[in-house]
Amino acid sequence: MKKIIYMVVAGLILLTACENFLDTENLVKKDTSNFPYSESDAIQMITGIYSTMNNAVQNPEDNPFYVYEMAGDDRLGGGSTSNRGAQSTDRLLNNKVSMFENIWTVRYSGIFRANNAIATIDNVESWSTNGKREQLLGEAHFLRAFFYFDMVQLFGSVPLVLETTPQNLPKSPADEIYAQVTYDLLKAIEYFPSAKYPDFELGHATKWAAEALLSRVYLFYTGFYEKTSLPVAGSDKTIGKAEVISYLEDCINNSGHDLVSDQRNLWPYTNPYTAPYYSYAKDKGLAWEGENNKECLFSLCFSNTTEFSGTTGYTYSSGYANRIVEFFNPRKAGSTTAFPFIPTGYSNGPASYKLWTDWAADPDYAGDYRREGSICDKATEMPDYAGDPSKEVENTGLVCKKYLGCGAYDESGTLYQSYAYFYGGQNDKQKGLTQNIIFIRLADVLLMHSELTETNTGLNRVRVRAGLKPVDYSLDALKKERRYELCFEALRWNDLRRWGEVQQIVDNQTGEPITNRGNVDTYKFDPAFDFMTRYKATKGFWKIPDSQITLSNGILLQNEGWDEESSDWTKLPYSTL
Repeated sequence: MKKIIYMVVAGLILLTACENFLDTENLVKKDTSNFPYSESDAIQMITGIYSTMNNAVQNPEDNPFYVYEMAGDDRLGGGSTSNRGAQSTDRLLNNKVSMFENIWTVRYSGIFRANNAIATIDNVESWSTNGKREQLLGEAHFLRAFFYFDMVQLFGSVPLVLETTPQNLPKSPADEIYAQVTYDLLKAIEYFPSAKYPDFELGHATKWAAEALLSRVYLFYTGFYEKTSLPVAGSDKTIGKAEVISYLEDCINNSGHDLVSDQRNLWPYTNPYTAPYYSYAKDKGLAWEGENNKECLFSLCFSNTTEFSGTTGYTYSSGYANRIVEFFNPRKAGSTTAFPFIPTGYSNGPASYKLWTDWAADPDYAGDYRREGSICDKATEMPDYAGDPSKEVENTGLVCKKYLGCGAYDESGTLYQSYAYFYGGQNDKQKGLTQNIIFIRLADVLLMHSELTETNTGLNRVRVRAGLKPVDYSLDALKKERRYELCFEALRWNDLRRWGEVQQIVDNQTGEPITNRGNVDTYKFDPAFDFMTRYKATKGFWKIPDSQITLSNGILLQNEGWDEESSDWTKLPYSTL
């Protein structure tokens, strides 16, 4: 565990969360005895917490958003025969020594920085405006809660580190971690101002994001652990359903956030440099409403000036392009045959054929534009794109449009690898991928409110935006709406877990039509194990990285269900490979 805590805030090159420039001030000689001294120092300190979120994107296979996507039922692993990470995560298997090492170290580095900020921010004696200290403290508490919520969903029980002094701690019970997450979110709500969108620094955490995240935490904790309320660290207080509903209603009524006009306008394929040349977007008159638009409550932003680690002057910046999008983009794209999704990637996470057909067959969703707005049928939209049949596996012919890099044209007809070029970014298939990752948006808030109140108001507000008729509230209707509205947004896996419906992964994926290296096949789980047996053994929690077990000298115990014989990846269970 010493790897977690021997971190210092000095010596970092920090990326401002959304402003796309590097702070070049030399901080090497600063430590907690003299840092933070000024308001500028405090801002840099909070920026350093945000920057760890970008570090977590350097290797997408070790990123919570990517893991949640691969683990659910609406994507397969895909990629090629070398993409063991995507395929094993799809099957709840371990694929290497110290799997998810980067998740562990990056999330704890963020937690350390948040701990440090909370402990030292009052070193600053003068603030330029009333409320600035409170805003920054709110961000530190929010981010610590965000990081611990990832850790407890991924690993179930982890060390609860709240100090910056060296410690070698065992795992804390999940109840204690949830109590701390709840405490931090309540503190964030208390500290944050009630400024309405867009009258705050876009790309930063807000009161509204904290209220929404608290509701998400409540739904998972009470559903998965069969509880009725959230504990609060340091007190006998609990947070029940009525209080969570009141926070959601505050967010809905007072935040200034709203649904964008058309759900498809959330996604960059509708941007003005791509849409006029993409018949699907052009014919439907779609128009992007931009990053950090009114529907987005909390997003991860990327830099227009990223380089890869080792490039002179950019030692820490390889996570500031959206490599998750890179991993999802098609293999051997790069030309007009794959337009608009032309940045070459790895074809990980093909969309589920069952999602595509379920959506089309459901009478409650007849004519739902979100189906083709969320999923690209390559045979229809890119009939001349050949792909990479010599290597691609688990190819359903369907890809998610929400998180794909998009090419663009200028007025002279020159093709660019990324639309980001027209926003100051780079014309590059990797470094030009600057699309935000949206963690929380208002549609999710509305659906959480309907689920908790068992009313149809929020549910139908989302449906009507999609051009659908209102329906009466039922839990089944709510579950379907979450699946379709929020598909490919890293929520489905944990929704299935909290509803106790993980069996849907097996039911929906087994037998799906796919191609492997160009050969027609069907999706199979490894015949050597039963997926639901694995899920029951692990409860859906992942293996703690081997290196962390070793570093703890036996203090940190491995999670259940991760003995080497039953949990290690061997190979794809297809006869053609």
